[in-house]
Amino acid sequence: MVNPELDDDLAPTARMEMANRLFFRLYQCANMLHKTGSRAVEAEGLTTQQWAVLGALSRPQAEGGMSVGDLARYLMVSRQNLSGLVSRMERDGHLRMTPDGRDRRSRLVTMTESGRDVWLRLAQPKIRDYYERALTDFSTGDITHTLHYLLKLLENMKALDTEAPMTEDAAP
Repeated sequence: MVNPELDDDLAPTARMEMANRLFFRLYQCANMLHKTGSRAVEAEGLTTQQWAVLGALSRPQAEGGMSVGDLARYLMVSRQNLSGLVSRMERDGHLRMTPDGRDRRSRLVTMTESGRDVWLRLAQPKIRDYYERALTDFSTGDITHTLHYLLKLLENMKALDTEAPMTEDAAP
């Protein structure tokens, strides 16, 4: 770990090399999460994306359902990517789409009883086991620190997402 007092002394090339390694490891972790996480819940007919949707909808804040837009923002995916996923989960009986009583143009996504059963009774024990196995040799402090730094990185990336994209004409 880099000493914060020495951070400014790192040569720009060394800092970029470390950044490259960090982001490549994040990329590898995301791919392995998808591969091994999907394997953990495949017997329930779920993928990691479906696991994330059911997890989002199982929160107390989503008890009455979530609009597709709110769900997409929460999961940080495009509405287009979420739309196909929600359609498949609706077809499989895990989700239901209903008109939003407050805004007829909007539709609410809710978990069905079948979806709730799959989530609570079938998937949750396997997800807990997956977490335990993936976090083997992590102390509670390690998990806390990792979460802290990932949240810090996520906030910076969200700020980048809200910036207007740079074009060659707009480059300094």
